[in-house]
Parts: sequence; C-alpha cells; structure tokens
Amino acid sequence: MSTRRDRLVELRRELHRHPEPAWKEFWTTARIVEELESIGVDDLYVGRDVLADKRLSVPEADELDAWMARAREAGADPNLLEKMEGGWTGAVAVIEQGEGPTVGLRVDIDGLPREESTDEDHHPAREGFRSETGAMHACGHDAHATIGLGVIEAVKDSDFSGTLKVFFQPAEEVIGGGKPMAESGHLDDVDYLYALHVGLDFPTGEVVAGIGGILAVTQFYTTFSGAPGHAGARPEEGRNAVQAMATAVQNLYGIPRHSDGASRVNAGRVGGGTATNIIPEEAFVHGEVRGETTEIRDYTFDRAEKVFEGAALSHDCECDIEIEGEAPSAESDEELVDIVHGISEAHPEVRQPTRRGELGGSEDATFLMQYVQDNGGLATYVGIGTDHPGGHHTATFDVDEDSLEIGVDVLSEAIEATSRRNPDSQS
Repeated sequence: MSTRRDRLVELRRELHRHPEPAWKEFWTTARIVEELESIGVDDLYVGRDVLADKRLSVPEADELDAWMARAREAGADPNLLEKMEGGWTGAVAVIEQGEGPTVGLRVDIDGLPREESTDEDHHPAREGFRSETGAMHACGHDAHATIGLGVIEAVKDSDFSGTLKVFFQPAEEVIGGGKPMAESGHLDDVDYLYALHVGLDFPTGEVVAGIGGILAVTQFYTTFSGAPGHAGARPEEGRNAVQAMATAVQNLYGIPRHSDGASRVNAGRVGGGTATNIIPEEAFVHGEVRGETTEIRDYTFDRAEKVFEGAALSHDCECDIEIEGEAPSAESDEELVDIVHGISEAHPEVRQPTRRGELGGSEDATFLMQYVQDNGGLATYVGIGTDHPGGHHTATFDVDEDSLEIGVDVLSEAIEATSRRNPDSQS
C-alpha cells in the first residue's frame, strides 16, 4: 500500500468509528478541522460562520447537548465545540493559489441514526473500526469527508491556479444542511462546483462524470388534532384524529401523476391514539413527496396539502403541516462532465469511465449546485464507484477503500483542469 493510501484508509476508518447524525457532527467537524490545520489552508470557517440562519430538522437542545458531551469525551477541541454549540456544525476550507477561477467541492459529513452490523463478515466489525456511537456511516459520508481532505492536499501540490473552496456540509441525511450552506455567502464567488457521492450501485473502478435523475423532495410532518371521547359511552363527543390521518394516507396515494415527469409520495411513519377505549385526539403522518423536477415536486406537495386539509375537514379536525426538509432537482453541466470524463478515461484505475448516470433519489447538494448555476457558474455531481456489500442505509453498508484514491485523483485533477478552462467559453 502507498503511504497516501495508508493515510486515507486510516482517516476514513477513524471517521467511520465516530459517526454522528445530522446537526450533531461535533466530533466529526472538529476532527476535520484538526486535519485541515495540519494540511495548512489559507482560510478556515466553522459552525455559524458557514451556515445561514435558517436550518431545518434541528434536534432538541438536550439531544444536541448529549452528542456534544460525547464529542468532548472523545477528545474534540473544546474551543471548536463552543463554536458549534446548538448544532452549528460543518466547515469551509479555502486555498488561495494565484490568479484564476474559484472552484468549489462539496462533501457531506453526517451519519445515520441506525446500528451497525456486528457480524464477523462485516469488514468494519472484523477489522475493529465498527461504529462506537450507536449511529452509522451507512451512506459513505466518511469516505466523502476523507476524499475532500485528500483533494485539498493534492490540489495544494498541483499546478492549480485560483481559489479552491471545500464545503464540509452537515445534515444531508435530513435534507437540512444544503440550503443554509448554499445561502451562507461562501458560494457567491464560486465559478465551478463539484459534488460527489461514492457507491450508488456503481462498482469500484467506475466513475460517473455527471449524475442526473436527482429528484426534488419535500419532507413533511403533519399533525391532526381532534377531541377525545369515551369510545363506548360517548363516541359522539369525540373528533377522531386517527380517522382523519387514515383518510389522508389513503388519499395521498391517489394524487394524480403529472404529464411532465415522475412523482413520488410516501407516508413513511404514521401514528396516533392512546388506548382502545378513547377516541384519539392526536395523530400524525411523517412522509415526503418527490418529483423529477422541482416544479413536479411543488405540484405534488400542493396536492398533498389539499389532501391533509380535506381529510381534517371531513372528520371535524384541524391539521398542521410542517416542512422538515426540502431540496430542488439539479442537472450536471456538460462542460464539467467533459472534464471529469476526460480525466477518468486517462486514469489507470478507472476501468469504466461513464459520462452520465441516474441517482433516482434526492440530495441537497442540489441547493449548492443550483446556487452556483443561478449565478452563471457550472456544476456537476460526480459518482465515484465503490463496491458495497450492503445497500445504502443498511447495517452492512461499507465502502471499498480502493475507491478513496480514485476519488482524490479524479476530483483533484478535474479541479486543476477546471482552473485552466477559458472562462469565455462558459455558456
């Protein structure tokens, strides 16, 4: 193994042992900052300095405090933890390297609230770097952060001319961190943006230069409020919130599709009531809608709101709809796809350079991509293939560590090539 590979693998495994869910990435951010200070960057921003004020799906204070205490016990810098108090996690690193464009790279850093497999066949369990926190890096964000740090090192040692900004974004898994990071001001001068994801059912050795099919999404939490009553003696006194919820769930799946493209709706978690002999006064639907485009997502969510309001009215209840997370769709620009594809074709470890692929899910990197594109810049979402024995978000997910160096090479070389691009050719 090369020295660089050893270092990337060691860092990825360290991050894998300490996963933290959305807005709780205290230790993770501190460890990334420690690494950035060791590498040496020109500017470094943390916490409130990298996020606009409005955040979605932020946990309760006691939950945040418990994860901050765990990070402190795990050795996180107390001064950095103070900057992140209240769940203001994440970082932005900047390298200034002469005249040229400003190029951004976005990587996400949060884990998922699920237990990791203890099976001996599971590589992290067998090799001793299984999660120690009760959460899990079940989507490869430990690899993303590692690749982001590796890219900074590689670009510093390259002929890159311009400014590089690497965005270590929190809270992707709840679709909550992309928008406040996009609106932080740090993207205002970004001319080109790369975002990445490992895996996605693309094998090690395949690089997808521009992933499309990123569905726009809105996640909601709808509560129904009625009135209690004795189910046997006085049922007429109750206003049944569970009936309203059940009506809404049934009708959500009847929302008409749109001729312009695909849409999705899902009532992922529902509940209500307290006992068999009490008319339930509270109920909820926790779900989401998605669309092939932002417009189709908006159409579907507008119909979903009408479904909730109609169900509440028909059962003499009230409803409250709270948006917990949302992200638009986005498309990868052909000019940057050309660059990544050309780099991939020349890389000896990339066995399958692929121009375009489909995600079929949602991602809030789209906020950053769209922000740059709306300002006249270009963006692409790159897939770095990795063999993963379990599917994304499962207890047995893992990454093939051979893909780490491939990701660093392709992205750093693409960023260097982008800095030589003639800005007059930008359309």
